[in-house]
Order: sequence, then C-alpha cells, then structure tokens
Amino acid sequence: MKNILRPRVAVVFVLVLLGFFLWWTLLRTTEVIDAVAIGRGDIESNITALGVVQPRSYVDVGAQASGEIRHIHVRPGDVVHRGQLLVEIDPSVQQSKVDADRAALDGLRARQAAAEAQRTLAAQEADRQHRMAAEGSTRAQDVQNAEANFRVASAQLEDLRAQIVGQSSTLKGDEAQLGYTRIYAPMDGTVVTLDAREGQTLNATYQTPTILRIADLSMMTVWTEVSEADVRRIRPGMPVYFTTLGDDRRWTGQVRQILPAPPNPTPPGGTEAGQQQNTPAAGKVVLYTVLFDVANADGALMPQMSAQVFFVQARAAHVVVAPLTALTPIASRPGWYTARVEQANGDVVHRTVHTGVHDRLTAEVLSGLDVGEHLVTAIRHERAAEGRFRW
Repeated sequence: MKNILRPRVAVVFVLVLLGFFLWWTLLRTTEVIDAVAIGRGDIESNITALGVVQPRSYVDVGAQASGEIRHIHVRPGDVVHRGQLLVEIDPSVQQSKVDADRAALDGLRARQAAAEAQRTLAAQEADRQHRMAAEGSTRAQDVQNAEANFRVASAQLEDLRAQIVGQSSTLKGDEAQLGYTRIYAPMDGTVVTLDAREGQTLNATYQTPTILRIADLSMMTVWTEVSEADVRRIRPGMPVYFTTLGDDRRWTGQVRQILPAPPNPTPPGGTEAGQQQNTPAAGKVVLYTVLFDVANADGALMPQMSAQVFFVQARAAHVVVAPLTALTPIASRPGWYTARVEQANGDVVHRTVHTGVHDRLTAEVLSGLDVGEHLVTAIRHERAAEGRFRW
C-alpha cells in the first residue's frame, strides 16, 4: 500500500510545484512603477496665432488725370526715390484746356485795358460837367448822365477783374491737371505691384485708378489674428517672435498695437473706410488684429508671407522642470500640485510641488522636487506573463 501511495504523492507534489511555477512566472500580478527623472531645461509660456507680413509704410500711386498711358518708367521690384518720374499720361486734352484758358485770360485782360480807358474817359467827362455846372454853362441832366456813365464804367471794370480772377483760377486748375499727367514717386521705396500697362486708357472722372504700389521693405509689420479667448492676455510691449514657411529663422519684435475691434469684411469694390460693422455669426470665433514690427534689413521678408506667431507670456531658462501629466492640481491653491516620488528603496512618497512658468506639457518647479529624483507618472498592475512575452 505504501509503495502505491508514494508515486501518487510524488505526482501531486510535482503538479503543485508546476502550478506554483506557472503562477509565479505567468499569472502572478506585479506592481509596475513608471517614473521619469527630474532634470533641468528651458520653458516658455506663449500664445500662438497666425499672421501675414506686410510693409509698415506703403502708398498706392493713382492717376488724377484721364488719358492713355504713354510710358511707364518702372517695373515691379525697382527701387525708386521720392520725386522720381514714374508714369507719363497723354497730356493732349489737358494741354488744350490750358491753352484755351490762357487765350481766354488774355482776352479778358485786353477787355480790362479797354474798360480802364472807358472809366478814365468817363471820369474826365464827369469832372468836366461838374466844373461847367459850377459856372452855370451846362444842364443838370448832363451832369447826371456823366456821373452815371462813370459808375457804369467802374462796374464793368470790376466785373472784368472778377472774371480775370475766376479765369486765373480755372487756368491754375487745368495746369494742375496737366501736371498730373506726369506722376512722380511720393516716397522712397520699392515698386511691389504694377496694375497698369502702357497704352491703357485711364478714367479718373469718378474715382482714382491705382497704377502701382510703392512700399518701404526695410521695416515690416505682422498683422496677426488672435482669438477672443487669448487677446486679453496680450499687451503692448509683450515680446513676440515668428517663423515663416520654409525658413527656420526666428524673427523677434514687440507688440505695438492691439486694434480695438475685429476687421470688417470689405465687399467687392468697397473700401475699408466707412464700412458698417458686421456682427459675427453665432458660434464663430471672433479674431482681433495685433500688430508688431520687425526689421527686414536683408529683404528676406516679403509682403503677404504667412507667419506662425508666438506671443511670449513668460520664460525660464535652465530651471527644474517636471511633466504636468504627473502632477495633480490642488483646486484651492493655484500653482500648487501634488506629486508621487519613487525613492531609492522603491517606496513611493507624496510631495507638494509649487510651480512657476508652464506650457502645455511641462512646468517650472519652484519647490518640492529636486534634480535627479524620480517622479512617478503611473502605477499599474500587470501579470508576469505580460512582462515576459511583450513584443
């Protein structure tokens, strides 16, 4: 009987050992602590937005005289100086008006000379009649006629003088129109657009046709669209930087101005000035315009370039940093968190952490954590088999 039980006991013992081995190696649940080492780094809190690069100073050069464009002396990209001749318009119509005005003015001046002679003669006749009346050798009617003739001659002379003043003013206006047929640069800069061609006929009767745009490209302005949720955190003088597509360079500046109202959509053919304020549609994010300037000495920035803009709220360099995902905020104490720290013996302790500057992922640690400590990011339980057979 003992000989029969021994093999059974041995089999049971082996099965128990095998089961314990399988449980220990495959089915046993273990606690795994995920932790990251605390180190130092740079951190920046910023507000991101999109913008467009534009020249800070520019002028649209238009035509105040109608007519055919005879010659354009510049091309896009040309650097021009104030007073330089840009465009010549056919002056035939304006020149004919000036010639007619001068002829009419000469005629009025000739009539003025004749009227002055008539007035002088009328004055002499009136004086003679008065002397004769004193001697009793003329009639009272003749004296009255002489005085009336003198007054009529004086009035005619004044009328001609007024006509000469009016005709001189008309001549000056037409001479100005003649001068408008030669268009000069109003400022130093670069021709960035040219909207007209030689031989094109311009009609400046009802509106001023735009011929070209001159811009000073040495200083650019970034027109940035900031959402209503972020615009309150931006202030004049705040540091800002941006990058452009295809260029890793970083341009820096400071906020110059925050426009008090969002831009109005401009209808086709309309102008920005005097447009009625449009109410944003329900649910649509309102965007406000923030302006800042940047030097463009090398000309790398060009009008209409897209910009990824970063408004810097705060910066901290070479400070202790920790991931925000491993910190639990304390609701009653802004800027304070609780954290779990893994000690050298494997124990996990809780700490109260005070933070400073933070971005979306990390925060500056002011107190509560030191460099080299291991901050617990997660504590999880897994079966032993998961650790052994993880691919």
